[in-house]
Amino acid sequence: MTLISMLEHSIQHYGSQPALAHKPKGGTYQDISYTEFGESVDAFRKGLTALGVQKDDRVALLSENRPEWAITDFGSLKAGAVTVPMFSTLTAAQVGYILKDSGSKIICVSTSRQLEKVTAIRDEVPTLEQIIVFDPIEGEPPEGVIQFEAVCELEGQRTDADASEDDIATIIYTSGTTGDPKGVMLTHANFISNLQACKSLIEVSDADVLLSFLPLSHVFERLGGHYVPLFSGAQVAYAESTFTVAQNMREVAPTVMLSVPRLYETMHDRILRAVQEGSPIKQKIFHWGVSVGSSVSSAIQKGKKPSAILQLQQNIADKLVFAKLKAATGGRLRFFVSGGAALPQSIAEFFHAAGILILEGYGLTETSPVISMNHPAQWKFGTVGVPVPGVEVHIAEDGEILTRGPHVMKGYFNNESATAEVINEEGWFHTGDIGIIDADGFVKITDRKKNIIVLSNGKNVAPQPIESELVQSPYIDQIMLVGNERKNLAALIVPNFDALKAWASENNVATDDLATLLETRQVQQLIQGEIRSRLTDFADFEQVRRFTLLDKEFSQEADEMTPTLKLKRNVIIERYGDRIEEMYPEDA
Repeated sequence: MTLISMLEHSIQHYGSQPALAHKPKGGTYQDISYTEFGESVDAFRKGLTALGVQKDDRVALLSENRPEWAITDFGSLKAGAVTVPMFSTLTAAQVGYILKDSGSKIICVSTSRQLEKVTAIRDEVPTLEQIIVFDPIEGEPPEGVIQFEAVCELEGQRTDADASEDDIATIIYTSGTTGDPKGVMLTHANFISNLQACKSLIEVSDADVLLSFLPLSHVFERLGGHYVPLFSGAQVAYAESTFTVAQNMREVAPTVMLSVPRLYETMHDRILRAVQEGSPIKQKIFHWGVSVGSSVSSAIQKGKKPSAILQLQQNIADKLVFAKLKAATGGRLRFFVSGGAALPQSIAEFFHAAGILILEGYGLTETSPVISMNHPAQWKFGTVGVPVPGVEVHIAEDGEILTRGPHVMKGYFNNESATAEVINEEGWFHTGDIGIIDADGFVKITDRKKNIIVLSNGKNVAPQPIESELVQSPYIDQIMLVGNERKNLAALIVPNFDALKAWASENNVATDDLATLLETRQVQQLIQGEIRSRLTDFADFEQVRRFTLLDKEFSQEADEMTPTLKLKRNVIIERYGDRIEEMYPEDA
């Protein structure tokens, strides 16, 4: 069984039903049926072979989520090629590195802006023969550039290339918080085993609609928001952009949606901010509703049925408090799925109190990606669920999570030494994550092994749980702990500027200049109070003794975050080295 054979089954079985939906600029959502999708895939596959694409050639993808992305993926696979997806946010230099390392023959780009990136480094990539552009180009395309529609009109090989489950389907370059990205080789069998395992735990059918906005270049969305729905008869609707997700949710009314924790945290913060701006009576009703919802959630988590009185209160709370929240998601949502980073337990509990279940999972690019997941029949907040069928998980003596099974990658492209470093002779893949498996079989992640902070007294500190707790403050937007080989912890903090300015205005603190505001005694005391009150359950050596407030957020554009919004800690430490040293005057 291959990804190609599974697509053919979906096309035959679901034919006229909608497979994709997209929204042209200024228009409304338009459906593409499974039959139409299959025809487009075949047309593109023929076009690729006419351009000389042969088995095992690499076809790169530099695009936002859109129908052409899906068509290119499957068209390339049917031509026998290997897809090399890239984040649309990458710089020209980063694109050039991946094209050269992968030896890509063709690259498909979405817009003129993405075309400019490739044009800038084209001479550095000797293997690159053609650039295919999705959007229309004004005038005659330059030499070596061809329109997507023109490719689909070319007459090439009429039959699919032979494919086996052991063939490499894709090479995905890890975004990496350190060093150059490595190309992860995933086979058809890797993906098939993982999607079958996930589908056995979470039912997805032709009645489902998924809103896709996480980058398809990330393996989490590639599997969960692309292969799983399209092999289940569901419809994938593409968000216009990350900025229109809220609007698109209302338009599409998805039943399932994947996201990283940042979306849920943002939704939570906006809800609380709106409540704070409301009247005292509205605030009282909201907090009563959350209290009722929390009681219902607690009963469900204990396997108990809520009492009749509690159910009645829940019905009232739904109408008075949570109806607007559910309407904002489109009104049909069965559950959210969270991955890519740690989901704060308090966020999961808040949404469940509101009647919305967030199922958190865990995995890596190298594991296709899912290792473990919570699912509707078995979930526990604060964990990343149980290992999915067919996947082995073991905790090493040093606490590192190891995994073995058909989901583990074939290896790193052209990098046997790096492969040998992470996959041992017995087939165990070293995840680099520290964690435990509890008495009920649920996996709990502590932190990345390389992120552990070792204090000068020898104490090991996992920053993730502390950071996750502190970003629950309405006044803290981003945080990174430091303290390696120091006596205690300190933090670089990016405040929630809107919330902080609102607080300052209410408390008669001058807000004309942001940098000056951050240095005021009142703001310093506010943040210090937030830190102290939220870390009461942490050990003495886990307390944050000092902090610095930054007037600029960490961003991808500044190379301080990966495309999946993980902090590049080494970059940030180097960039803010002077500010960090100022927090440790005794070491000067």
